[in-house]
Amino acid sequence: MLLATAAVVGLKALTARYDRTVSREQLLAPDARQSRTDLSRGLNYLLVGSDRRAGTDGPDQRSDTILMVHVPAGMRRAYLISVPRDLLVAIPPGANGYGGGQDKINAAYEHGGGGEGGARLLSATLTRLTGVRFDGAALIDFAGFRRVIDLLGGVRMCVDTQVRSIHTRTLFTPGCQQMDGARALDYARQRYDLPGGDYDRQRHQQQLLRAMLDRAGETNLRGDPVKLDRVLRAVGGSLTVDTNGVPLEDLIFALRSLPADGLSGVQVPSYPQTIDQISYVVLDSGGGGLFDAVRGGRVGDWVAANPRWVNRL
Repeated sequence: MLLATAAVVGLKALTARYDRTVSREQLLAPDARQSRTDLSRGLNYLLVGSDRRAGTDGPDQRSDTILMVHVPAGMRRAYLISVPRDLLVAIPPGANGYGGGQDKINAAYEHGGGGEGGARLLSATLTRLTGVRFDGAALIDFAGFRRVIDLLGGVRMCVDTQVRSIHTRTLFTPGCQQMDGARALDYARQRYDLPGGDYDRQRHQQQLLRAMLDRAGETNLRGDPVKLDRVLRAVGGSLTVDTNGVPLEDLIFALRSLPADGLSGVQVPSYPQTIDQISYVVLDSGGGGLFDAVRGGRVGDWVAANPRWVNRL
């Protein structure tokens, strides 16, 4: 009992120490935000991945990764639901003067101005599409995650189809292999010349997150305070969060029992379609009941009934 109490106190103290390294912004639009987050009832989080930090400017502000993370009550499972970046949606008007209209969902981040404003417009778009209100959001600088992966000593990724990177010309050959941060992120960004196109890219990004959790669990970070300090600072420096008023240490403490093998990757039921010579992805039967399952806390049942859209991580 004393050891358990000491562990809890130690975890909260450690979290509080690095709490200030994480940037905080209002990433959720008012109509996309839960009125009150109750950790005992599970969580719905929005993760937005970009190579740019919140508040930066530039011509290319589209989000590279959009994930809805559903954690049922009990915090023993988590479902990583990848939203196709080319999904055709109705984007509502933005606070920066954007008048709204039909476009690919990753354009919502750009139309909102990127960073905080982009995440807000993206969250409003997703809530309008799915009916899901979020308990929080995180903007991930994936370029910054390269350092996290390197500090962990790399991650093990399994390549299933040979592909050459359109960014670096690196050739990825089939087989499980250790990758450093730059190589792992390069692989997870590829979608061209893969049989599943963007669906394969979504799956590989889910696998990368799982591989990072696996590697963190394998590495004796607690026994190496210097390394732990570097990893936590690198993670904090790569995140901008909106916890909907929940202290970050309480959120991390609630998720402490979530095992790496408790993750399931899910794809949104959809199919490609060309409209006016532009390639889009459109929902299959309105999402095949997935969004209803998220709102009702029945994603586990949905996954069991729809194995076609479940990824092996």
